[in-house]
Order: sequence, then C-alpha cells, then structure tokens
Amino acid sequence: MRKLLLFIALLSTNIAFAQESNNDKKLWASSILNQKAPELVVEKWVSAQPKTEGKFVLIDFWATWCGPCRGYIPTLNSFHEKFGDQLTIIGLSDEPAETVEKFANPKINYSEAIDTKAVLKTELKVKGIPHIILINPKGVVIWEGFPLLENHKLTEDVLKALLEKYKS
Repeated sequence: MRKLLLFIALLSTNIAFAQESNNDKKLWASSILNQKAPELVVEKWVSAQPKTEGKFVLIDFWATWCGPCRGYIPTLNSFHEKFGDQLTIIGLSDEPAETVEKFANPKINYSEAIDTKAVLKTELKVKGIPHIILINPKGVVIWEGFPLLENHKLTEDVLKALLEKYKS
C-alpha cells in the first residue's frame, strides 16, 4: 500500500510539472492556459505570412495607440532576433490595415496581421492589451497574460525556459 501511495504521489508531481500555472496572476482575458490554442483568425497579413508549423507561436494582441504595447515592441523584436529559429511572433491588431501599415515607431521586425472583427480577441475575452499567448509546437498555450505585469513579466529568461522545457 505504501508503494502505491508513493507511486501516486510521484505521478501527481510529474503531472503538475507538465503543466504551467498562472500562480494567481491577474488576467484581463479568459484563461486558456494548458489548453489547445484556438484557431488564429487573420483578415489580412501586413507582413508576409509566417511559417508556424513545428514552431512556438507568440500572439501579441496590440494597438498602435497603446503605450504599453508600443513599449513592449523592442522586447518582442529582441525575442524575434534571438529565438526566431524556433519562435514565430505575430502582432495582431483589430485596427484598420492602413493604421497599422503606417505605424513605424518603434519599427516592428516580426510578423503583423489584422483582424478588424477581433474574432480571436473576442473569443478569448481580451479586455486589456498588450495581451500575449504563447503556444508550444503541439498547439497548447503555455503562457498567457499582460507581459509587463509585476512579478509575472514575460522576460527573455522566462521565454527561454519555456522554449527549453517544451521543445519537441
């Protein structure tokens, strides 16, 4: 009986490590952590459509008028530069294409798309931006939230650890 309890305890521990936790993180959206990511709906690609198969995908819900969104673009550019071989970054705005196409400061070096109907944003009930979801190559969300939230920031170290943990 003792061996069975030990086995169950070890199994439970391994399952816990196989999933991510928001650790009571404040979200301005519905949580889909550890769930299959919903389908990405794009009305128009502002950049060339990126390759996502076999890669991690980071979707950033943002807008040109959003100060924190603009402030996080250099970080996303850095992620794109450092992890681009295994990570595809997509900035998704619900603004008109002309607005996003004119946006130049700061310059965005990763993929950009438009969804003026906010299909995915509405499905996830995103109420605050920037909002990011990070999807592993198997299509499961492994990080979500406001990337600048104190004690829950999406930093290079956090991203690097997630990419290492979930690489195929």
